[in-house]
Amino acid sequence: MAGRRIRVLDIREIIRCLRMKENNRKTARTLRMNRRTVSKYREWANRHGLLQGELPDLETIEKLLADSGMTGTEDKQTSKAAPYHDTIEELLAANCSAQVIFERLSDNYGFDGGYDSVKRYVRKIKQKTPEAFIRIEVAPGEEAQVDFGSAGWMFDPVEGRLRRCWCFVMVLSHSRHMFVKFVFDQKIATWLKLHREAFEFFGGVPRKIVLDNLKTAIAQALLYDTALQRTYSDFGQHYGFLISPCRVATPHHKGKVESGGVKFVKRNFLPGRKFIDIDEANEKALFWCMEKGLRIHGTTKWNPIEVFEKVEKDLLLPLPGEPYRICWWKECKLHPDCHIVLEGSYYSAPYTLIGRKLWVHIAEDTVRIFHDHQQVGMHLRATRKGERKTIKEHLPPEKQAYFMCTPTWCREQAKQIGESTYQLIEQLLAEKPLDKLRTVQGILRLENKYGKQRLESACKRALFYDDVKYGTVSNILKQQKDKEPLQTETGRARYFTNGKFARYTIGGLFNDQSVDTTT
Repeated sequence: MAGRRIRVLDIREIIRCLRMKENNRKTARTLRMNRRTVSKYREWANRHGLLQGELPDLETIEKLLADSGMTGTEDKQTSKAAPYHDTIEELLAANCSAQVIFERLSDNYGFDGGYDSVKRYVRKIKQKTPEAFIRIEVAPGEEAQVDFGSAGWMFDPVEGRLRRCWCFVMVLSHSRHMFVKFVFDQKIATWLKLHREAFEFFGGVPRKIVLDNLKTAIAQALLYDTALQRTYSDFGQHYGFLISPCRVATPHHKGKVESGGVKFVKRNFLPGRKFIDIDEANEKALFWCMEKGLRIHGTTKWNPIEVFEKVEKDLLLPLPGEPYRICWWKECKLHPDCHIVLEGSYYSAPYTLIGRKLWVHIAEDTVRIFHDHQQVGMHLRATRKGERKTIKEHLPPEKQAYFMCTPTWCREQAKQIGESTYQLIEQLLAEKPLDKLRTVQGILRLENKYGKQRLESACKRALFYDDVKYGTVSNILKQQKDKEPLQTETGRARYFTNGKFARYTIGGLFNDQSVDTTT
C-alpha cells in the first residue's frame, strides 16, 4: 500500500528537524510522519551532506531528489489483516472476539499472520475503549502551545464600529506563563505578528510550537493550505522553532493552552469587564497576564512568573538580531490577460506561463512571483484595490506595442508629422491622457496608410472645424477632403452657428455626404 505524497517542503522540514539534533522518533512525531520515512530521508540527506552547512533551498532539494530517483512517498506499514477488512467487519457485527476472528481467518481464509496483528486491527476498527493518556511535563524552554478562541465583539477605533474579535493565547508549557492578545481577523499576517509579539513579550523563543488544528479558520488553513504551511515554515526557520500540530480530535494533547489559556481567559478575564475599545482590552490583558502569573497554578502548584524568571526564561532560544519582516506565500493562477489577482489588485507575469499556478511572495512593499522556484517577476505592492502592476516584457509581442506608445512618444511622433498633427494630438492628450491614448495611437497609425503629408492636411482640416476625433480625421482621408481647400471663415462660422447637433452642419467638412463621425 503506497503512502501519502511527500512534498519538497516536507523534506526540508525533516532536514531542519534533524539538523536541530532531533532523533527519528521525535521528528516523526513532530511532523506526523512514519519513522521509516524520516529514517529514509535522514540517510539520503546525510549522503548528500545536507545535515551540515547552510540549510538547502527548495530548488536544491528538488534537484537532488530527481537526480537520486527518490519516490517522494511516505513509507507506510500495512497490517497483514488489512486485506480481510470486510470479513473482519462482518465477524465483528456477529459479536466475534479478536481471538475468534483470528481462528476464522486462519482456518477458512488462509491468513498467515499472528494473533497480535488481528487484535491490533480489530482494536483500530472498534475504537471502543477511550484512549488513555498521561500528563507529560515539558522541559523548560522546550515548548509553547497556541490557540485562537472567539472573544465576542469589541469596538474598533479605526473603523468606528463593533466587530467580531478573536483571542490569541500562547502558553509556555513548562512554566505556564502566557501571552494574550485580541485581534479582528485570522489572516496569516496577523497570525505571524501575534507570534512575533509573544516572543518579544517572553524575551525568547520556545523550541517547538504546538498548534490547535480543531476550531479556527487559520488553524484549519495551516493544516491543509500548502501556501500557509510554507509561510509558517519560513517564519519558524527565522526564529528557530519547530511546528507541531496536535492530533485531530485529541484536545488533551494540547491541554495546557485549552485549559490554562483560552478557557482561562474566557472564564476569568472577559466576564464582567467592559472595554472602551480593543486597544484598552489588549492593554489590560497584558497586565492581567502578569497578575495571573503570580497565582499558584492549579495543576503545577507553582507560581508561573517565578518559574519563568528563575528557570525557563534563560533556556528559551534567543531572539534573532532582526525581527521577522511580515511576509507570506500564496499560490495564484496566471490569467489570460497575463496578470494574477492578489488582494483585489493585478500583477503581471510572463505570458508563457498563462494558465499555470505560480507561487507569490508578498512582503510589506513588494510582490515577487516564482515558477519552479525561479523568480519570474517582481512588483511594488499595489496601494489600492483594482490597481494594475504591469511589466511590458511580460506581455506577448503584439501587446507590448500599446505600452511602448506612451503619451510622450505620441507627442514626439506627431511633431515629426507636422504642426497641425501635433496640435490635434496635444489637444486630445490635454484632457485625459490615458483615456485618449488609444484614439491618439489610432490617428498616428493613419500615417502608415496615407503618408505624413495627407495626415497633416487632414488634421489641419479637423482643427479648422474644431472636430478632433479619430472618425473625423479618418473620414477626411477616406473621402480625400484633405486635398480640397478649406472653406472661408464665413463657411466656418455657418458650420458653428447652425447648431452643434444638426446633422447637415457636418457639410462644412464633408459636403453633406454620409460620414462616420464616431470616435
